[in-house]
Amino acid sequence: MGKGKVSATLDPGLAAELERVRAELEQQRHLAEEKEHQLERYASDLRETFKAERARAEELRVSYLATVRALMNAVEARDSYTGRHAERVAAFGLELARRVDPTLAADPQTELGFLLHDVGKVAIPDGILHKVGNLAPEEEALMRRHTIIGSEIVRGIAFLNEAAKVVRYHHERYDGRGHPEGLAGESIPLAARILAVVDALDAMTSDRPYRPGASFANARETICGGAGSQFDPAIVGALETISDEAFERIRAEVG
Repeated sequence: MGKGKVSATLDPGLAAELERVRAELEQQRHLAEEKEHQLERYASDLRETFKAERARAEELRVSYLATVRALMNAVEARDSYTGRHAERVAAFGLELARRVDPTLAADPQTELGFLLHDVGKVAIPDGILHKVGNLAPEEEALMRRHTIIGSEIVRGIAFLNEAAKVVRYHHERYDGRGHPEGLAGESIPLAARILAVVDALDAMTSDRPYRPGASFANARETICGGAGSQFDPAIVGALETISDEAFERIRAEVG
């Protein structure tokens, strides 16, 4: 039975009300469709904005890394024997950080702190920096200041506030006998505790004029011996989940 016939059999007032309701429903349907189209346009605009912001963020990240690498190169140019130490440490550190705290590993300031950890050595005299053998007490005291000097350099750069903490505290010890502040345990920033392990790993496995580099297996054994005293035991445990072959591959990729 057609719509017209149904309306004809109804009371005129009821038929008019039915038509009004139908018209109102049709209007609401049009409004709902328009709102849906608006939402689709908003979603499209948001996607484009997100893409543009992500591209700008990546450009900024690349710019930051270029600045950091320039600072890092200024340090490493003074000592050919430690060439690419900072890059190796950063690569080792990020691999280890992914096992310990993936969120920390994804934070750009973590990588920047790893790369810049020795930037304070720009203020250390060559006679101390290149000395073969043990440093005299006053030389050791001056060398230790590189963490403070480095953190002051980095802290002056607005986007490196967290990285400055890594630079300052990477020579603290888990047992509180490190420097510059004698922090202990978890009061040492996590990224600095990770860096302490991989900094030692690279130092031990790199060749020096006065001795050849140790194997990763031997360096790992030494680091395990320092768990709970020099190093955070949990981070040393995480180190054990990364194979020697993985570290060798990372070293080869860095160059």
